[in-house]
Amino acid sequence: METKDIIFELRMKKGLSQEELAEQLFVTRQAVSRWETGETIPNTDTLKLLSKFFDVSINTLLGSPRKLICQCCGMPLEEGNISKELDGFFNEDYCKWCYADGEYTYENMDDLINFCAEHMADEHFSSEQVREYMKDMLPKLNYWKDHAELDGKGRFDEFKKQLIKEFNELQIEGMPKVTALSALVGGYVNLEYVLPNGQKVKLLDDGTTYLGYQLEGAPGGRCYGLVANTDFLLVCTYGENGEDPQLLIYKKR
Repeated sequence: METKDIIFELRMKKGLSQEELAEQLFVTRQAVSRWETGETIPNTDTLKLLSKFFDVSINTLLGSPRKLICQCCGMPLEEGNISKELDGFFNEDYCKWCYADGEYTYENMDDLINFCAEHMADEHFSSEQVREYMKDMLPKLNYWKDHAELDGKGRFDEFKKQLIKEFNELQIEGMPKVTALSALVGGYVNLEYVLPNGQKVKLLDDGTTYLGYQLEGAPGGRCYGLVANTDFLLVCTYGENGEDPQLLIYKKR
């Protein structure tokens, strides 16, 4: 199916008019009409809103042009097993067992291999065969590639502790103490900032995995977003659902 037909079908299943769907997405009825006639396709931000509203992946909205697999364990990804971020948006890079509640489940490849060897083995595929298959396949997946780059000589935990220390040393007024960092895919935290000269910029790579976290500010206030890798620290604030993002610090390490 094409995107236009998928949006129409999802809208009809919810029993919504074009105008009612437009109100949910803060767009015009004419915009919804153009999507359903195939005149235009929703932009990236709107696709994310449609994905969350209809509880389907962006890949499904686009007619499933890609064969998705978890970039941690290699499992084929379908609607029922795709992970989600804390704000309810799909994270189409991981299954819900490898990435849950904003936290990455495995930081050690051997732990994942041991788990799979125990639970995937059967009369056709021995545990040792599972181990050999996983040892060959996992290093080819994006998470473990990024993990290896960050891990260096096996000091991944120490690296995270160092980043946490550096974030806290920034002493940003009002920001709670940083105690943890999680793996975050760039495409889900790549906010667009307005510079003093009016220029709009995004500072992250959508396909890269970073270390970061969301900290809740004062009750009813803005959230603090943290992102880092071996090269930089980034701190920003934003309102509900990432609205009105403001860059506080972008610092080279």
